[in-house]
Amino acid sequence: MKKQQYVLSALALLLCFALYFGGKTVPDKSAVTHSEDDGHNHSADAPQKIDLNTLLTAAKGSITPSQSQRLTALENSVTRGDVKDQQIHAYHEIARFWLDSARKFDLYAYYTSEAAKLENSEKSLTFAARLFLDRLMMSGDPAMQNWLASNAKVLLENALKINPANDSSSIGLGACYLFGNISTNPMEGITLIKKVVDRNPENIYGQMMLALGGKKSGQYDKAIERFLLIVKKEPENIEAIFHIAECYDLKGDKTNAIVYYEKAKELVKIPQAKEELSNRIMELKK
Repeated sequence: MKKQQYVLSALALLLCFALYFGGKTVPDKSAVTHSEDDGHNHSADAPQKIDLNTLLTAAKGSITPSQSQRLTALENSVTRGDVKDQQIHAYHEIARFWLDSARKFDLYAYYTSEAAKLENSEKSLTFAARLFLDRLMMSGDPAMQNWLASNAKVLLENALKINPANDSSSIGLGACYLFGNISTNPMEGITLIKKVVDRNPENIYGQMMLALGGKKSGQYDKAIERFLLIVKKEPENIEAIFHIAECYDLKGDKTNAIVYYEKAKELVKIPQAKEELSNRIMELKK
């Protein structure tokens, strides 16, 4: 079957979800696989690195001359600021510029994180980290995943120094290792998340990350078990329902895939998503 793909808004940002078909219904045998238990990673090549200068150069090439002047003034205000509060303010202003004027969310996240590092409060650090994590879960580019996860990792490590008992920060840090291509050993991430989930099996965030990790590694049965735990607690969790459908689809179980694609279709509000789900259901019924 030919590869299909479609993407919708992310649940984490707009109470929607990233909806996609990302591969063949039969998993590619050359794909990277690792186990929730053994932690082995058989990927051959590390992703190419992305750096801030590369992102800035590309972004600055897309803005108008007047926007460029405004940005230069904001950047200069960072270096002129001799008081920490002035620098924090300047970073927030640059962040808002990239979000509101230039529509560059990655740079908005970066400058928000720079302000958070100076503020060094748990609230600001975790907020900035979540910006990177939400983007990470939607990105399909290994190099960008690495950049997003690397930035989130620093913020979450700092947040955990302030409050080591924050389970969400521990899970987020685990997600950086699991999905961010920052380590050759995914067990680093799995261990962090499982410590929380083993202690509190009803932690939906942790169960979701482990389920997504199982799906990513081709362990569809394990992933389905965890997604079903989420749906038992949250019957209308459309993200979990869709992932259950796709796991069944990827493992070749058309009957169950149709059942859960139908459930997702009932819940989704986006017309394009309903249409794509209908198309997929019809294909599976052939």
